[in-house]
Amino acid sequence: MAEGITMNAKKIALVIVGIVLVALFFYFDLQRFLTLTALKANRQALLDYYAAHTLIMVAGFMALYIVQTALSLPGAAILSLAAGAIFGTIMGTLYANIAATIGATLAFLVTRYLLRDVVLNRFGSKLEGMNRELEKRGFSYLLFLRLVPVFPFFLINLAAGLTRLPLRTFFLGTTLGIIPGGFVYVNAGASLATIDSLSGIASPRVLGSFALLGLFALIPVLYNKFKSNKGVEN
Repeated sequence: MAEGITMNAKKIALVIVGIVLVALFFYFDLQRFLTLTALKANRQALLDYYAAHTLIMVAGFMALYIVQTALSLPGAAILSLAAGAIFGTIMGTLYANIAATIGATLAFLVTRYLLRDVVLNRFGSKLEGMNRELEKRGFSYLLFLRLVPVFPFFLINLAAGLTRLPLRTFFLGTTLGIIPGGFVYVNAGASLATIDSLSGIASPRVLGSFALLGLFALIPVLYNKFKSNKGVEN
């Protein structure tokens, strides 16, 4: 009994901490630092700090990206651009991918163990179809969702947390699925001076490429469905 009360108290404390962090983010309007204009204005200062304090800069950037993703805060695109602007395309993609995956996994776990009822009440109708497919198709459907930006990144994290999708499947599907999109933004950030708006980065051609990758991810699902239908007909 006492152990159950202690566990519930810990869950409540974690939820309160999360709410406070989100509230502070919007109260102090920290989103103003996560804009293209702010990134361009502060790029040189960030590069200078990175040159003088490499490990601290990498750790700080990844911690910030993890918190942003875990709490579903705005600013992921700017952070990916910043990764390219500061660390370069290859290392920036690596750091951003690791941080985004960890943050998404934390959001997944928080939804599964702490906020299930809250998420269902808030997004239940929007998540119903996604939940059903994740339950049935698992890795392939998750990979499709990550590759093709049909749903917002944070909604996928929440939806997966409501299903029985194994943690390792979520982690692997997220890690692999966000590489192409992450690379596009990080690579763009490496040429920051040429970017005028975020909308220009994800061009129709780029989105079409993601859609094609997503279709490849769905091939096993489509094959199994075709096989099942054929079996029913026979």
